[in-house]
Amino acid sequence: MKPTASELDILQILWQNGNMTVKDINEEINKVKETGYTTTLKLMQIMHEKGLLSREQNGRSHVYKASIKEDDTKSSLLKYFIQSTFNGSTASLVMQALGDHKTTREELEMIRELLNDIEKGKK
Repeated sequence: MKPTASELDILQILWQNGNMTVKDINEEINKVKETGYTTTLKLMQIMHEKGLLSREQNGRSHVYKASIKEDDTKSSLLKYFIQSTFNGSTASLVMQALGDHKTTREELEMIRELLNDIEKGKK
């Protein structure tokens, strides 16, 4: 399943903070962009119907949690992005990313370590 950008915003909040009410999530979203409570509620209801979120009754409100795992979702989205944007070439993605952005010395060292681990069969 491929969440929309707005759905991914909500999932990111839940992955980072744990279980939350619609009110709490709407407050987090509003720190970045103004969104009405009913818009957030409707989106979360749709996400619940799609199986992206689960919820439990807590008094008069529902407490929501992500039904899909962060790592699985990111992996799936990355695979889709590489396939659709870079014709399946991970090397093209990496070359584009490194060529378009200022990479710090620390980031380059982390990349070298990862490449060494991959070559040694550790990953």
